[in-house]
Amino acid sequence: MKDKVFFVSDVHLGSSTFGDTLEREKHLVRWLDFIKEEAKALYLMGDIFDFWFEYKRSVPQGFIRFLGKLAELSDSGVEIHYFIGNHDLWIFDYLPKEIGFILHKEPFITEMGGKTFYLAHGDEQSAFSFSFRLVRGIFHNRICQFFFRLIHPDFGIKLAYLWADYSRKKELKHCNEPYLGEDKEHLVIFAKSYIKTHPEIDYMIFGHRHIPLDVMITPANRMMTVGDWMQHFSYIVFDGKELVHEKFEKSK
Repeated sequence: MKDKVFFVSDVHLGSSTFGDTLEREKHLVRWLDFIKEEAKALYLMGDIFDFWFEYKRSVPQGFIRFLGKLAELSDSGVEIHYFIGNHDLWIFDYLPKEIGFILHKEPFITEMGGKTFYLAHGDEQSAFSFSFRLVRGIFHNRICQFFFRLIHPDFGIKLAYLWADYSRKKELKHCNEPYLGEDKEHLVIFAKSYIKTHPEIDYMIFGHRHIPLDVMITPANRMMTVGDWMQHFSYIVFDGKELVHEKFEKSK
């Protein structure tokens, strides 16, 4: 029975930082097969690709297994939502048209099972440093996107992967460090501030942080991060009543 909602994040397809990206893609496809009979909706919470850019007649090579499985799920009636992250923010209209998913470039508030959810990748909500906000602003700028499109794909895509790899190595320590505590975790700090003025939000779910977190902001408000598909292979599932973290073991 298709009555569950699934959340997955930070797969970084195309990155070799954590081993064979093709094997990681195949493992993700096995998971999609695992959930397809129960999935009512699937939320891809950002940074699914380590880089993505849609030229007028060209897109990055690869990921055929994953994209084909998404199309299969969409065609079977699974509602798919895609949140752009800080690595795959240059998804425009090609994938939404081809696969039929709903693209989110901003936080999304929705109701499921009588509960109100605040959903976002989490990069904007944890962008406390000036340098991160500056780079994020440049990448989101339409003029900058226009000029990048003028670069030949063979060179532009290679350049982008070099930058993504550099960024991944630079962020590696922060993304995977253990839980820092409520007073230092940027997403927890944001959640506490947001809940003060939006107490109607029951659950806040983010990607970006790369480790699974589950924090009660108040007795009535809960914040979770999905984790990643590079080390943890974690996901979140909502059955209409309970919201829980799960891990998809490679033996499955």
